[in-house]
Amino acid sequence: MKDQAEKLRIMMNNMRQTTERTIRGDSPATRMICVSSGKGGVGKTNLTLNLGLAMIDYGMRVMILDADMGMANIDVILGKVPPYNLYHVIRGAKTLDEVVFTGPKGIQTISGGSGVAELADLSAKELDDFISRLSVMESTADIFLIDTGAGISRNVLSYILASDELLVVTTPEPTAITDAYGLIKSVDALQRGKPISVVINRVDDEKEGDMVAKKLSKAVSQFLQRDILIVGTIPDDPSVPKAVKSQMPFYLQNAYSPASLALSRLAATLCSLPVRPETGGGITRLFQQMKSFFR
Repeated sequence: MKDQAEKLRIMMNNMRQTTERTIRGDSPATRMICVSSGKGGVGKTNLTLNLGLAMIDYGMRVMILDADMGMANIDVILGKVPPYNLYHVIRGAKTLDEVVFTGPKGIQTISGGSGVAELADLSAKELDDFISRLSVMESTADIFLIDTGAGISRNVLSYILASDELLVVTTPEPTAITDAYGLIKSVDALQRGKPISVVINRVDDEKEGDMVAKKLSKAVSQFLQRDILIVGTIPDDPSVPKAVKSQMPFYLQNAYSPASLALSRLAATLCSLPVRPETGGGITRLFQQMKSFFR
């Protein structure tokens, strides 16, 4: 697992180097955020995609790598299934820009496919060639979101260790909280001091979100002797499953739904920017909110 993590770390560092060399006067390095969860079914992929869209509204250029082996479904949520993925780049059949899909708001996505597993088996020359192709994308994104699978598999941990920071998605369910703690514990044991943030999805209300946040923060502080940052809570919102069924990101389908507004606040927090106003004009907001009830 460490060998694979080292390869991925090299890959991530190379992606940053192009811009880091221009720190003397150009834009800052691409920020690598790994989005993971201890348990499946917590809405991680849906949150990743919609978070990326919200970040674009804060002026960020966002690229997403769907690295959830066997369960990649960002394309499904977007209603698009690209014919090529990372595997075709690794094998030299396609260039990286040929497998990048540009979606709504200009968000860029890369389907991992079997290519994610193939990274662990590349020779030194193949890895160097792949990295050189991947590094050209550095200038096209400010934030690189990596949507991993759930749990603490070798593949998941490798991506986490190679990234700048980890965003853990959990829900108020006891099993989800326990598994989120297990993921944090595993990552901290392998990479002490790793920046870790947590977002709590599908909360009934603010009180429940606060309760979960305090419970998880206390366990991490008491048993791991470290702090985590709770960056937000997302309410349980009926507009979200409606959007999934229609294969449209909920942030686009209803920008003023409770979940969308919470995503906007989360994006602002992660981008260290002021929260955008939650109104788009009285009449506009009224009808935007009403849309969810008639779909």
